[in-house]
Amino acid sequence: MDSETGNGGATDALPPPPPVPEDLVPIKAEPEAKKKVMRVPMARRGLASKGQKAQLLTNHFKVNVSNVDGHFFHYSVALFYEDGRPVDAKGVGRKVIDKVHETYKSELDGKEFAYDGEKSLFTVGALPRNKLEFTVVLDSMNSTRNNGNASPDNDADKKRMRRSYQSKTFKVELSFAAKIPMQSIAQALRGQESENSQEALRVLDIILRQHAAKQGCLLVRQSFFHNDVKNFADVGGGVLGCRGFHSSFRTSQGGLSLNIDVSTTMIIQPGPVVDFLIANQNVKDPYSVDWAKAKRTLKNLRVKNNETNTEYKITGLSEKPCNQQLFSLRQKTKDENGEFETMEVTVYDYFVNYRKMDLRYSGDLPCINVGKPKKPIFLPIEFCTLVSLQRYTKSLNTMQRASLVEKSRQKPQERMRVLSDALTRNDYGTEPLLKSCGISISNSFTQVEGRVLQAPRLKVGNGEDFFPRNGRWNFNNKKLVDPTKIEKWAVANFSARCDIRNLVRDLIKCGNLKGIKIDEPFDVFEESPQNRRAPPVVRVEKMFDFIQSKLPGAPQFLLCLLPERKNSDLYGPWKKKCLAEFGIVTQCIAPMRVNDQYLTNVLLKINAKLGGLNSMLAVEHTPSIPIVSKSPTLILGMDVSHGQPGQSDVPSIAAVVSSRHWPSISRYRASVRTQSPKLEMVDSLFKKVSDTEDEGIMKEVLLDFYVSSAKRKPDQIIIFRDGVSESQFSQVLNVELDQIIEACKFLDDKWCPKFLLIIAQKNHHTKFFQPGSPDNVPPGTVIDNKVCHPRNNDFYMCAHAGMIGTTRPTHYHVLYDEIGFSADDLQELVHSLSYVYQRSTTAISVVAPICYAHLAATQMSQFMKFEDRSETSSSHGGTGVTSAGAVPVPQLPKLQENVCNSMFFC
Repeated sequence: MDSETGNGGATDALPPPPPVPEDLVPIKAEPEAKKKVMRVPMARRGLASKGQKAQLLTNHFKVNVSNVDGHFFHYSVALFYEDGRPVDAKGVGRKVIDKVHETYKSELDGKEFAYDGEKSLFTVGALPRNKLEFTVVLDSMNSTRNNGNASPDNDADKKRMRRSYQSKTFKVELSFAAKIPMQSIAQALRGQESENSQEALRVLDIILRQHAAKQGCLLVRQSFFHNDVKNFADVGGGVLGCRGFHSSFRTSQGGLSLNIDVSTTMIIQPGPVVDFLIANQNVKDPYSVDWAKAKRTLKNLRVKNNETNTEYKITGLSEKPCNQQLFSLRQKTKDENGEFETMEVTVYDYFVNYRKMDLRYSGDLPCINVGKPKKPIFLPIEFCTLVSLQRYTKSLNTMQRASLVEKSRQKPQERMRVLSDALTRNDYGTEPLLKSCGISISNSFTQVEGRVLQAPRLKVGNGEDFFPRNGRWNFNNKKLVDPTKIEKWAVANFSARCDIRNLVRDLIKCGNLKGIKIDEPFDVFEESPQNRRAPPVVRVEKMFDFIQSKLPGAPQFLLCLLPERKNSDLYGPWKKKCLAEFGIVTQCIAPMRVNDQYLTNVLLKINAKLGGLNSMLAVEHTPSIPIVSKSPTLILGMDVSHGQPGQSDVPSIAAVVSSRHWPSISRYRASVRTQSPKLEMVDSLFKKVSDTEDEGIMKEVLLDFYVSSAKRKPDQIIIFRDGVSESQFSQVLNVELDQIIEACKFLDDKWCPKFLLIIAQKNHHTKFFQPGSPDNVPPGTVIDNKVCHPRNNDFYMCAHAGMIGTTRPTHYHVLYDEIGFSADDLQELVHSLSYVYQRSTTAISVVAPICYAHLAATQMSQFMKFEDRSETSSSHGGTGVTSAGAVPVPQLPKLQENVCNSMFFC
């Protein structure tokens, strides 16, 4: 062969391949994995037309943009101290960047900045160079604000002054990061959203934030709060509700708009620290304060020293009272080594005898520490005043929440007036950056056309049906559509003060009028007085022992009387005992004013829990609900609820509520699971534990639907998902929906149900008003034009009658629809699902399955009372999981079989 001759060819040739064994089976090449196509929110297919037309106003203000050919330039910001250390202190950034803008105006071509307070800065048009470095000196760092009294005659004072002078010089680096065309806003208005358009709108929102920051506002995302006493309302416990404004730019079918709404946040009561602690702990005087608790509450709050007008952050409290707490005071004399001599004095002695200041009451109280752990700086508590506009981030108790709701509600006309005033006060027309974008904002509310849907016809007992009026109805002279019988039952009374015999007699009488046959209870079990001071779990155990010793067998139902109306510690242990350990349906009440209305409401809940039905839609009975009645349809309501603010270690709770007994859409069950803290996606929809076993929520749901719906699998699955923001839509569409599809495939590989996925949002700032009317928009109002998304399929609905304050519409986003609903049929279905809520005789503001998911999650979270980390010290132990490392999440107990498919959450 040629290759073996000359030129050393043989040395370059590869060796021959090894012989292939005869019995070898070739490995089949894996086909290339198909790249998963990501689902995106669907586009609107058409507008609905049903209902009576109504002209409405909304709190969106039209925005015109004339400079569409301009560009935003994005620069990264890096701040350093003079010695090169990066600046990590919060709040100093704005002062430094303002100083750069003021000092180097000509070098910056007079460009205005939009700065987010952290690492991003934007300009309209480019700065002279892609990388710029500046050095600025801040004249007044906080701790140099000094008046006559505070001569720094001790070491700590002098060091503090020196340190503050050193940190006056800052180095600032601006580096070009990106160029954003303003044209992208116009594209978004045509329905072509992109990263550029989202970024351009973020710049506009940053301009609004900066505008508010320059007015000295507290900023909470896109809400701004002025330091004005007129906006404060005391809600108790040293906490004030502070009224401010939400302000953000939105793209809509009607163009770009500015959405302005009233917003409320919680702040710490400003003023003397002692006054705050007395209010916070609800004590008579400073000598009754629990100082260990006070230390946790005060940590990191900002105070001003009244004597020197200097602002500090609280790092802790002194170990001892002011008149016993010693520190080393440097003397003017020197020792033999030439070092200044020191003398131990008490903080009290120093201020009274050396500084000649009068201390009226803080001698016996701890001092406020505003220094570092190794270099404490102690101030007598009476010199310290809490600075205004400091957010209170712990959760409010029931009384505070009720007070806040009462004090922050506003009638529609008042809200419109307040919003008009806010727009005038903000005076965005003079904002130089908005001017350079060519932005002008209308000062009138946008007009939209709404439609008012007719209330669905309801069916009650004795074949009677009727139309609700103004979103409400009652059961006067009416019977329930499917009443139950209550035969074996008893009453457990945990020290509630009321006439139980009369209560039972009236309940039986009221039940009979509504069609519920109630036998006499077996007995009333009164809690023994010596158990009243025992822990809640023990009280429940003892009550159950007592009941078991007397009853011949398990009761069908237990009525439980609790001593407190809200937040009774007995509620969680009692529900857990009844539902998870014994499988007994129970109803807790804390009767205050017992009348016919009260008893009817209690009976509505009991009837639903025992498997009855109070009312139903007439179209359910026939059955003639478009699409849903034609083919087996499963309706789901999904929600994830999290621990209170400041509790990073409390498991989140996922609840999935599902319809049963198709073609009914009024009967539901719930599956509730714990999951990792703050995880927003439901992670246990499909849980494959082996090739044949799935322990996920969906398997439970699908099997129950099959059994309760005459052995029919659902051909259609309608999912209502609550509590997710627009940034999480993709995860719901591509993670949660995939899990649900996998769960279906796992049960039957050939089964392909069709899906409809709808997000319900209550947490938004769009409101609707009737022009010239003091009333809220009527129940059944729906809006799917003008202020809705330019491309996506969304609509606003006010299904309920807003009796107090201003109605908050629910914003429904239809992300995915394989079933093929028309806009009219879908809006009718959503509207109807607001009328099947069994606990009340009113239309509710969001579809019933979502409401039930909230209730189920809330009730079962009471089974596991976790330590409130924000209120208890770590020495208390507790059953929560810590955030360090992936600690397994404690599981909720399983409900007994005879109650797990009931409406126990009603």
